[in-house]
Amino acid sequence: MLATVFFSLLALTGRSASKAVFAHYMVGSMNSSEAAQDVTDAIAAGFDGFALNTHSISSSDTWNTDAITYLLDAAEGTSFKMFLSFDMSWGLDVSGLPAFLLQFSNHSQYYTTDDGRPWVSTYDGGTTDNSEWESSFYQPLVDEGVTPFFVPDFDDWSGYPTGFFDTFTVVDGAFSWESAWPSAGTTPANVSDSVDSTMVEDAHAAGKIYMMPLSTFQFKYLGSGQDWYRIGETNLPERMAQILSLQPDYVEVITWNDAGESHYVGNFWPQQIAGTDEGDYADGFDHTGWQQVIKPFITAFKNNATDVSQISSDSPVGTFWYRTLLTSASCSSTISNYQEAEDAVNYAVVLPSDDYTIEVYSNDQLIGSFSGVAGLNYDSVPGLQEGSGQSIQILDGSGNVVASANGTKDVLSESSDSSMCNWNYEVVGLS
Repeated sequence: MLATVFFSLLALTGRSASKAVFAHYMVGSMNSSEAAQDVTDAIAAGFDGFALNTHSISSSDTWNTDAITYLLDAAEGTSFKMFLSFDMSWGLDVSGLPAFLLQFSNHSQYYTTDDGRPWVSTYDGGTTDNSEWESSFYQPLVDEGVTPFFVPDFDDWSGYPTGFFDTFTVVDGAFSWESAWPSAGTTPANVSDSVDSTMVEDAHAAGKIYMMPLSTFQFKYLGSGQDWYRIGETNLPERMAQILSLQPDYVEVITWNDAGESHYVGNFWPQQIAGTDEGDYADGFDHTGWQQVIKPFITAFKNNATDVSQISSDSPVGTFWYRTLLTSASCSSTISNYQEAEDAVNYAVVLPSDDYTIEVYSNDQLIGSFSGVAGLNYDSVPGLQEGSGQSIQILDGSGNVVASANGTKDVLSESSDSSMCNWNYEVVGLS
Protein backbone atom coordinates (compact mmCIF):
# COMPACT_ATOMS: atom_id res chain seq x y z
CA MET A 1 0.00 0.00 0.00
CA LEU A 2 2.79 2.47 0.94
CA ALA A 3 4.65 1.72 -2.28
CA THR A 4 1.49 2.37 -4.29
CA VAL A 5 1.02 5.74 -2.58
CA PHE A 6 4.69 6.64 -3.12
CA PHE A 7 4.69 5.92 -6.82
CA SER A 8 1.37 7.69 -7.30
CA LEU A 9 3.00 10.73 -5.73
CA LEU A 10 5.83 10.48 -8.22
CA ALA A 11 3.37 10.44 -11.07
CA LEU A 12 1.49 13.39 -9.62
CA THR A 13 4.51 15.60 -9.10
CA GLY A 14 6.47 14.55 -12.16
CA ARG A 15 9.65 14.40 -10.09
CA SER A 16 12.37 11.81 -10.27
CA ALA A 17 12.29 8.75 -8.01
CA SER A 18 15.98 9.40 -7.28
CA LYS A 19 16.87 11.46 -4.25
CA ALA A 20 19.21 14.40 -4.76
CA VAL A 21 21.31 16.67 -2.54
CA PHE A 22 22.01 20.25 -3.59
CA ALA A 23 24.27 22.95 -2.17
CA HIS A 24 22.94 26.48 -1.80
CA TYR A 25 25.25 28.71 -3.85
CA MET A 26 25.50 32.49 -3.42
CA VAL A 27 25.93 33.87 -6.94
CA GLY A 28 28.57 36.61 -7.10
CA SER A 29 31.24 37.97 -9.40
CA MET A 30 33.54 35.24 -10.65
CA ASN A 31 35.36 33.95 -13.71
CA SER A 32 34.90 30.77 -15.70
CA SER A 33 37.89 29.04 -14.11
CA GLU A 34 36.49 29.56 -10.63
CA ALA A 35 33.11 28.27 -11.77
CA ALA A 36 34.77 25.16 -13.17
CA GLN A 37 36.61 24.62 -9.89
CA ASP A 38 33.41 24.90 -7.87
CA VAL A 39 31.61 22.41 -10.07
CA THR A 40 34.53 19.96 -9.99
CA ASP A 41 34.84 20.19 -6.22
CA ALA A 42 31.10 19.88 -5.61
CA ILE A 43 30.89 16.77 -7.78
CA ALA A 44 33.84 15.26 -5.87
CA ALA A 45 32.00 16.00 -2.60
CA GLY A 46 28.97 14.04 -3.78
CA PHE A 47 26.57 16.87 -4.57
CA ASP A 48 24.02 16.59 -7.38
CA GLY A 49 23.87 20.30 -8.09
CA PHE A 50 23.67 23.90 -6.93
CA ALA A 51 20.68 25.98 -5.92
CA LEU A 52 21.78 29.30 -7.39
CA ASN A 53 20.82 32.13 -5.05
CA THR A 54 20.43 35.28 -7.13
CA HIS A 55 19.54 38.55 -5.45
CA SER A 56 19.39 40.50 -8.71
CA ILE A 57 17.30 40.09 -11.85
CA SER A 58 18.45 43.35 -13.42
CA SER A 59 19.72 43.11 -17.00
CA SER A 60 22.43 45.63 -16.11
CA ASP A 61 23.99 43.28 -13.56
CA THR A 62 25.98 41.30 -16.07
CA TRP A 63 28.24 39.96 -13.30
CA ASN A 64 25.21 37.97 -12.18
CA THR A 65 24.12 36.53 -15.51
CA ASP A 66 27.75 35.87 -16.43
CA ALA A 67 28.35 33.91 -13.23
CA ILE A 68 25.23 31.79 -13.70
CA THR A 69 26.26 31.06 -17.28
CA TYR A 70 29.81 30.17 -16.22
CA LEU A 71 28.48 27.71 -13.67
CA LEU A 72 25.98 26.06 -15.99
CA ASP A 73 28.52 25.81 -18.78
CA ALA A 74 31.13 24.36 -16.42
CA ALA A 75 28.84 21.42 -15.69
CA GLU A 76 28.24 20.47 -19.33
CA GLY A 77 28.93 16.80 -19.96
CA THR A 78 28.23 15.86 -16.34
CA SER A 79 25.14 14.88 -14.36
CA PHE A 80 25.57 17.97 -12.16
CA LYS A 81 22.53 20.26 -12.46
CA MET A 82 21.44 23.64 -11.13
CA PHE A 83 18.30 25.65 -10.53
CA LEU A 84 17.58 29.26 -9.63
CA SER A 85 16.74 30.26 -6.07
CA PHE A 86 15.46 33.83 -6.12
CA ASP A 87 16.48 35.82 -3.03
CA MET A 88 13.26 37.63 -2.30
CA SER A 89 14.72 39.30 0.79
CA TRP A 90 16.26 41.79 -1.64
CA GLY A 91 12.82 42.99 -2.72
CA LEU A 92 12.73 41.32 -6.13
CA ASP A 93 9.63 42.00 -8.24
CA VAL A 94 7.71 38.74 -8.64
CA SER A 95 6.57 39.78 -12.12
CA GLY A 96 10.20 40.09 -13.25
CA LEU A 97 11.16 36.53 -12.32
CA PRO A 98 9.73 34.68 -15.37
CA ALA A 99 11.83 36.55 -17.92
CA PHE A 100 14.98 36.02 -15.87
CA LEU A 101 14.31 32.30 -15.52
CA LEU A 102 13.68 31.86 -19.24
CA GLN A 103 17.25 32.95 -19.96
CA PHE A 104 18.54 29.76 -18.36
CA SER A 105 15.80 27.15 -18.10
CA ASN A 106 16.61 25.55 -21.47
CA HIS A 107 20.27 25.04 -20.61
CA SER A 108 21.31 21.39 -20.63
CA GLN A 109 22.47 21.65 -17.00
CA TYR A 110 19.34 23.28 -15.63
CA TYR A 111 17.61 20.91 -13.22
CA THR A 112 14.20 19.69 -14.33
CA THR A 113 11.68 17.04 -13.41
CA ASP A 114 11.50 13.89 -15.50
CA ASP A 115 8.82 15.53 -17.63
CA GLY A 116 10.92 18.65 -18.27
CA ARG A 117 9.63 21.15 -15.71
CA PRO A 118 12.41 23.51 -14.54
CA TRP A 119 12.90 23.69 -10.81
CA VAL A 120 12.63 27.10 -9.14
CA SER A 121 13.18 27.93 -5.49
CA THR A 122 13.49 31.03 -3.33
CA TYR A 123 14.90 32.43 -0.17
CA ASP A 124 11.84 34.05 1.46
CA GLY A 125 8.84 35.32 -0.50
CA GLY A 126 6.12 34.06 1.82
CA THR A 127 4.94 37.58 2.58
CA THR A 128 3.69 37.74 -1.03
CA ASP A 129 0.35 35.99 -1.23
CA ASN A 130 -0.50 32.95 -3.30
CA SER A 131 -2.57 34.85 -5.85
CA GLU A 132 0.34 37.13 -6.70
CA TRP A 133 2.69 34.19 -7.18
CA GLU A 134 0.04 32.53 -9.33
CA SER A 135 -0.73 35.53 -11.55
CA SER A 136 2.69 37.21 -11.78
CA PHE A 137 5.07 34.25 -11.74
CA TYR A 138 3.46 30.91 -12.48
CA GLN A 139 0.89 31.78 -15.16
CA PRO A 140 3.19 34.00 -17.28
CA LEU A 141 5.62 31.08 -17.51
CA VAL A 142 2.84 28.69 -18.49
CA ASP A 143 1.80 31.17 -21.17
CA GLU A 144 5.36 30.88 -22.52
CA GLY A 145 5.06 27.11 -22.64
CA VAL A 146 7.08 26.54 -19.45
CA THR A 147 5.52 24.98 -16.36
CA PRO A 148 7.86 25.55 -13.42
CA PHE A 149 8.32 23.07 -10.59
CA PHE A 150 8.12 25.52 -7.72
CA VAL A 151 9.81 24.58 -4.43
CA PRO A 152 10.22 27.86 -2.52
CA ASP A 153 11.41 28.72 0.97
CA PHE A 154 8.42 30.57 2.34
CA ASP A 155 9.14 30.15 6.03
CA ASP A 156 8.87 33.92 6.38
CA TRP A 157 5.10 33.41 6.01
CA SER A 158 3.50 34.23 9.37
CA GLY A 159 1.65 30.91 9.63
CA TYR A 160 4.54 28.64 8.70
CA PRO A 161 4.40 25.64 8.72
CA THR A 162 0.77 25.03 9.70
CA GLY A 163 -1.53 24.82 6.69
CA PHE A 164 1.23 25.82 4.29
CA PHE A 165 0.10 23.70 1.33
CA ASP A 166 -3.52 24.78 1.77
CA THR A 167 -2.47 28.44 1.70
CA PHE A 168 0.10 28.26 -1.11
CA THR A 169 -1.54 26.07 -3.69
CA VAL A 170 0.82 27.42 -6.37
CA VAL A 171 3.77 25.43 -5.00
CA ASP A 172 4.87 21.92 -5.97
CA GLY A 173 6.87 21.51 -2.80
CA ALA A 174 8.66 23.45 -0.11
CA PHE A 175 12.13 24.17 1.17
CA SER A 176 12.81 25.49 4.67
CA TRP A 177 15.70 27.67 5.76
CA GLU A 178 15.31 28.52 9.44
CA SER A 179 14.81 24.94 10.59
CA ALA A 180 18.46 24.20 9.77
CA TRP A 181 19.59 25.59 13.15
CA PRO A 182 18.22 25.90 16.69
CA SER A 183 16.08 28.93 17.34
CA ALA A 184 17.91 32.00 18.61
CA GLY A 185 18.21 31.95 22.37
CA THR A 186 20.30 32.51 25.47
CA THR A 187 21.20 28.90 26.33
CA PRO A 188 22.73 26.03 24.35
CA ALA A 189 20.02 24.07 22.56
CA ASN A 190 19.84 21.17 20.15
CA VAL A 191 18.35 21.71 16.73
CA SER A 192 14.70 20.66 16.36
CA ASP A 193 13.14 18.78 13.47
CA SER A 194 9.53 19.59 14.40
CA VAL A 195 9.03 21.96 11.45
CA ASP A 196 10.58 19.47 9.05
CA SER A 197 8.46 16.62 10.39
CA THR A 198 5.31 18.66 9.80
CA MET A 199 6.40 19.65 6.32
CA VAL A 200 7.32 16.12 5.24
CA GLU A 201 3.97 14.78 6.40
CA ASP A 202 1.91 17.65 4.96
CA ALA A 203 3.78 17.68 1.66
CA HIS A 204 3.24 13.99 1.06
CA ALA A 205 -0.41 14.23 2.08
CA ALA A 206 -0.83 16.95 -0.56
CA GLY A 207 1.08 14.97 -3.23
CA LYS A 208 4.00 17.40 -3.05
CA ILE A 209 7.64 17.27 -2.00
CA TYR A 210 9.79 18.62 0.81
CA MET A 211 13.44 19.63 0.58
CA MET A 212 15.06 19.65 4.03
CA PRO A 213 17.93 21.97 4.94
CA LEU A 214 21.26 20.80 6.35
CA SER A 215 23.79 23.24 7.74
CA THR A 216 26.78 23.58 10.01
CA PHE A 217 26.20 26.80 11.97
CA GLN A 218 25.82 30.54 11.46
CA PHE A 219 28.23 33.31 12.34
CA LYS A 220 28.15 36.86 11.06
CA TYR A 221 30.02 39.96 12.23
CA LEU A 222 29.13 42.91 10.07
CA GLY A 223 27.81 45.45 12.56
CA SER A 224 24.45 47.28 12.42
CA GLY A 225 22.62 44.40 14.06
CA GLN A 226 24.37 41.81 11.91
CA ASP A 227 26.57 40.23 14.55
CA TRP A 228 25.12 36.87 15.48
CA TYR A 229 25.77 33.21 16.15
CA ARG A 230 23.58 30.13 15.67
CA ILE A 231 24.95 27.13 17.53
CA GLY A 232 27.26 24.84 15.62
CA GLU A 233 28.85 22.48 18.09
CA THR A 234 27.18 19.36 16.66
CA ASN A 235 24.49 20.92 14.50
CA LEU A 236 25.70 19.27 11.28
CA PRO A 237 25.66 15.63 12.44
CA GLU A 238 22.48 16.17 14.45
CA ARG A 239 20.72 17.33 11.29
CA MET A 240 22.10 14.36 9.38
CA ALA A 241 20.48 12.05 11.91
CA GLN A 242 17.17 13.90 11.61
CA ILE A 243 17.24 13.78 7.83
CA LEU A 244 17.85 10.05 7.72
CA SER A 245 15.04 9.50 10.21
CA LEU A 246 12.48 11.75 8.46
CA GLN A 247 13.36 10.74 4.88
CA PRO A 248 12.58 14.00 3.06
CA ASP A 249 12.51 13.90 -0.73
CA TYR A 250 15.52 16.18 -1.21
CA VAL A 251 18.21 17.87 0.86
CA GLU A 252 19.79 21.28 0.41
CA VAL A 253 23.04 22.05 2.21
CA ILE A 254 23.32 25.63 3.45
CA THR A 255 25.76 26.58 1.93
CA TRP A 256 28.54 26.01 -0.55
CA ASN A 257 30.05 29.50 -0.41
CA ASP A 258 28.26 31.94 1.90
CA ALA A 259 31.27 33.55 3.58
CA GLY A 260 28.98 36.17 5.11
CA GLU A 261 27.19 33.66 7.34
CA SER A 262 30.22 31.34 7.66
CA HIS A 263 28.32 28.13 6.86
CA TYR A 264 30.25 27.53 3.63
CA VAL A 265 31.53 24.00 3.04
CA GLY A 266 33.24 24.77 -0.28
CA ASN A 267 35.18 27.58 -1.91
CA PHE A 268 34.38 31.25 -1.86
CA TRP A 269 36.20 33.63 -4.19
CA PRO A 270 37.64 37.07 -3.31
CA GLN A 271 35.52 38.95 -5.83
CA GLN A 272 32.35 37.34 -4.46
CA ILE A 273 32.85 39.16 -1.16
CA ALA A 274 34.63 42.27 -2.48
CA GLY A 275 33.35 45.48 -0.92
CA THR A 276 32.24 43.71 2.29
CA ASP A 277 33.91 42.99 5.62
CA GLU A 278 33.19 39.27 5.32
CA GLY A 279 36.80 38.44 4.61
CA ASP A 280 37.77 39.80 8.05
CA TYR A 281 36.37 36.64 9.64
CA ALA A 282 36.26 34.18 6.73
CA ASP A 283 39.61 34.55 4.97
CA GLY A 284 41.97 31.79 6.04
CA PHE A 285 39.19 29.71 7.58
CA ASP A 286 38.90 26.73 5.24
CA HIS A 287 35.73 24.68 5.80
CA THR A 288 36.22 22.03 3.12
CA GLY A 289 37.07 19.49 5.83
CA TRP A 290 33.33 19.17 6.44
CA GLN A 291 33.04 17.52 3.03
CA GLN A 292 34.66 14.40 4.48
CA VAL A 293 31.52 13.66 6.46
CA ILE A 294 29.03 15.21 4.02
CA LYS A 295 30.05 12.91 1.17
CA PRO A 296 29.30 9.58 2.92
CA PHE A 297 26.13 11.12 4.34
CA ILE A 298 24.92 11.94 0.83
CA THR A 299 25.59 8.36 -0.27
CA ALA A 300 23.71 6.99 2.72
CA PHE A 301 20.73 9.32 2.19
CA LYS A 302 20.46 8.39 -1.48
CA ASN A 303 20.64 4.71 -0.52
CA ASN A 304 17.66 5.18 1.83
CA ALA A 305 19.60 4.81 5.08
CA THR A 306 17.47 5.65 8.11
CA ASP A 307 20.13 5.91 10.82
CA VAL A 308 23.63 7.39 11.13
CA SER A 309 24.97 3.90 11.86
CA GLN A 310 24.34 3.21 8.16
CA ILE A 311 26.69 5.97 6.99
CA SER A 312 29.69 3.98 5.88
CA SER A 313 33.30 4.30 4.77
CA ASP A 314 36.07 1.80 4.03
CA SER A 315 38.44 3.76 6.28
CA PRO A 316 38.04 6.47 8.93
CA VAL A 317 36.94 9.80 7.45
CA GLY A 318 35.64 12.93 9.05
CA THR A 319 36.59 16.23 10.57
CA PHE A 320 36.83 18.29 13.73
CA TRP A 321 36.16 21.94 14.41
CA TYR A 322 36.62 24.54 17.12
CA ARG A 323 36.39 28.29 17.61
CA THR A 324 39.68 30.13 17.95
CA LEU A 325 38.35 32.56 20.58
CA LEU A 326 37.06 31.51 23.99
CA THR A 327 33.50 32.45 24.92
CA SER A 328 34.89 34.33 27.95
CA ALA A 329 36.48 36.92 25.64
CA SER A 330 35.25 40.40 26.55
CA CYS A 331 33.93 40.99 23.02
CA SER A 332 31.67 37.93 23.06
CA SER A 333 28.68 39.81 24.40
CA THR A 334 28.61 41.87 21.18
CA ILE A 335 27.41 38.73 19.36
CA SER A 336 23.67 38.00 19.46
CA ASN A 337 22.96 34.55 20.94
CA TYR A 338 26.51 34.32 22.30
CA GLN A 339 25.08 32.47 25.30
CA GLU A 340 24.35 29.47 23.06
CA ALA A 341 28.04 28.75 22.52
CA GLU A 342 30.31 26.43 24.47
CA ASP A 343 34.08 26.13 24.62
CA ALA A 344 34.46 22.74 23.02
CA VAL A 345 36.28 20.68 20.43
CA ASN A 346 33.75 19.06 18.12
CA TYR A 347 34.07 16.11 15.79
CA ALA A 348 32.15 14.00 13.30
CA VAL A 349 33.87 10.81 12.16
CA VAL A 350 32.66 7.90 10.05
CA LEU A 351 34.23 4.56 11.04
CA PRO A 352 34.15 1.25 9.14
CA SER A 353 33.77 -0.86 12.30
CA ASP A 354 33.57 -0.72 16.10
CA ASP A 355 37.29 -1.40 16.63
CA TYR A 356 38.47 2.21 16.95
CA THR A 357 39.04 4.86 19.60
CA ILE A 358 38.63 8.60 19.09
CA GLU A 359 40.89 10.85 21.15
CA VAL A 360 40.36 14.60 21.41
CA TYR A 361 43.03 17.09 22.47
CA SER A 362 43.19 20.78 23.33
CA ASN A 363 46.44 22.58 24.13
CA ASP A 364 48.04 19.14 23.60
CA GLN A 365 46.09 17.76 26.56
CA LEU A 366 43.69 14.82 26.23
CA ILE A 367 40.19 16.12 26.98
CA GLY A 368 38.16 13.13 25.78
CA SER A 369 38.51 9.50 24.67
CA PHE A 370 35.63 7.67 23.05
CA SER A 371 35.00 4.13 21.86
CA GLY A 372 34.00 4.34 18.23
CA VAL A 373 31.19 2.44 16.55
CA ALA A 374 30.57 1.64 12.91
CA GLY A 375 28.94 4.57 11.14
CA LEU A 376 28.83 8.22 12.10
CA ASN A 377 30.30 9.16 15.48
CA TYR A 378 30.03 12.72 16.76
CA ASP A 379 30.35 14.71 19.95
CA SER A 380 31.06 18.12 21.42
CA VAL A 381 33.86 17.77 23.96
CA PRO A 382 34.08 20.46 26.66
CA GLY A 383 37.50 21.74 27.61
CA LEU A 384 38.71 23.92 24.75
CA GLN A 385 41.76 25.74 26.13
CA GLU A 386 43.80 28.77 25.25
CA GLY A 387 46.88 27.88 23.25
CA SER A 388 47.82 25.53 20.44
CA GLY A 389 47.57 21.76 20.08
CA GLN A 390 43.91 21.22 19.10
CA SER A 391 43.61 17.81 17.42
CA ILE A 392 41.84 14.50 17.14
CA GLN A 393 43.35 11.07 16.64
CA ILE A 394 41.77 7.85 15.45
CA LEU A 395 43.35 4.72 16.94
CA ASP A 396 42.82 1.17 15.74
CA GLY A 397 42.29 -1.82 18.01
CA SER A 398 46.03 -2.15 18.55
CA GLY A 399 46.40 1.46 19.64
CA ASN A 400 47.99 2.64 16.42
CA VAL A 401 47.08 6.12 15.14
CA VAL A 402 45.52 5.50 11.71
CA ALA A 403 44.15 9.00 11.05
CA SER A 404 44.42 12.42 12.63
CA ALA A 405 43.54 16.07 12.19
CA ASN A 406 45.54 18.95 13.65
CA GLY A 407 44.31 22.50 14.05
CA THR A 408 46.37 25.20 12.41
CA LYS A 409 45.17 28.06 14.62
CA ASP A 410 45.77 28.82 18.28
CA VAL A 411 42.90 29.51 20.65
CA LEU A 412 42.92 33.02 22.13
CA SER A 413 41.37 34.30 25.36
CA GLU A 414 40.88 37.79 23.92
CA SER A 415 40.50 39.03 20.36
CA SER A 416 43.69 40.24 18.70
CA ASP A 417 41.60 42.71 16.67
CA SER A 418 39.68 45.40 18.53
CA SER A 419 37.11 45.62 15.74
CA MET A 420 36.50 41.89 15.35
CA CYS A 421 35.13 39.15 17.59
CA ASN A 422 35.77 36.17 15.34
CA TRP A 423 33.72 33.09 16.18
CA ASN A 424 34.26 31.41 12.84
CA TYR A 425 35.32 27.77 13.08
CA GLU A 426 38.69 26.25 12.33
CA VAL A 427 37.66 23.10 10.42
CA VAL A 428 40.17 20.35 9.64
CA GLY A 429 39.57 17.03 7.92
CA LEU A 430 41.25 13.76 8.82
CA SER A 431 44.38 12.65 7.01
